[in-house]
Amino acid sequence: MQVDALKPDSLSEAVRTILRDIDVGGMPGDPELAANWGEPGLTASERLYGWNTLEVLAFETGDPARPMNAIPARATAVCQLRFVVGTDWQNLTQHIEAHLHQQGLHHVQVEFLRGSPATRLDPLNPLVTWALESIAASSGKKPALLPNLGGSLPNEVFSEILGLPTLWVPHSYPACGQHGVNEHMLKSVAREGLQMMTRLFWQLGEEGETLIARHRAYEGGAK
Repeated sequence: MQVDALKPDSLSEAVRTILRDIDVGGMPGDPELAANWGEPGLTASERLYGWNTLEVLAFETGDPARPMNAIPARATAVCQLRFVVGTDWQNLTQHIEAHLHQQGLHHVQVEFLRGSPATRLDPLNPLVTWALESIAASSGKKPALLPNLGGSLPNEVFSEILGLPTLWVPHSYPACGQHGVNEHMLKSVAREGLQMMTRLFWQLGEEGETLIARHRAYEGGAK
């Protein structure tokens, strides 16, 4: 990305430490991450899980059915910014227009279609530690902690409007073909997910008051 204002300011050392423990790809069927994709100077996990990406979803110019031997007078592109916390997403139009004007492109019009805020529970919150320990106990594996998810989920409804701490526990794997014609879920993943969530919900019912007290004490100290 060439517009600095579209980049996040939330890739802290705490987040970098978490992402050092994440290996990108390498399993059979995993999609490959191009070596030259993303922000220069970042590791593969930082580019994929800790940074913003700008994608061109659709682009239209001219008339493919009746092409002319001339440069079309108009072109339209629909782009998507996948962003993490610490991004000034509500002022995207102004930032992009300012960048285009600096390049002498005063005739390009920018329109903001829609968006929703990104969220992140502090990875040092005791609720995160509790969830990791519970998942490790039920699965017998070391769980991967991701500070952000790639999906545009309306989590702000819970975290911002209702003020609830939120933890997402995805049950899938990189080669699931998400949103594709062959999207699928392995039986082993489904069974493991049921085991993990059963223990999490059981512990939450048994230890809920203590866990919430720890959370509130941490939040009060952090502020």
